[in-house]
Amino acid sequence: MEKIQTIAKGTEFSAANFGKLADIKDYVLQLGPGVKIPGKVFGGQAVGATGGDFSFQVFAPGQETGFLHTHKNHEELYFFLSGKGEFQVDGQVFPIEEGSVVRVAPNGRRSVCNNGTEPLIMLCVQYRGNTFTADDATDGVILPDPVKW
Repeated sequence: MEKIQTIAKGTEFSAANFGKLADIKDYVLQLGPGVKIPGKVFGGQAVGATGGDFSFQVFAPGQETGFLHTHKNHEELYFFLSGKGEFQVDGQVFPIEEGSVVRVAPNGRRSVCNNGTEPLIMLCVQYRGNTFTADDATDGVILPDPVKW
């Protein structure tokens, strides 16, 4: 697909389609002059997210992030949707696979590697760390209105 498509928008929502997960490999994230990351696309701006961001990324077999990184304020949740590989935080390397979820605090020095034989597909959610409180756990409100399809 290589192009994010808007599905629907309203006053209180927006929805987008990034294409099939297998086709995320066709996106290229341009970080700056001469810095391109193949198979990665950020999506928060496309859906108007105001409290965080997210990205999809596909690692081909043998591909790795290529660098360690940290964040100033953002914690990240990495959801592995298919494939297998290794994740490293602060020098500790451990296996990840479809169904694995990794949380990394802002200062954690992190990187990902696909050491498998299939594409490794990842969803990363980024948000300001240390902000969720006990009150946030009860933030949802169930409405009495019937659901109509």
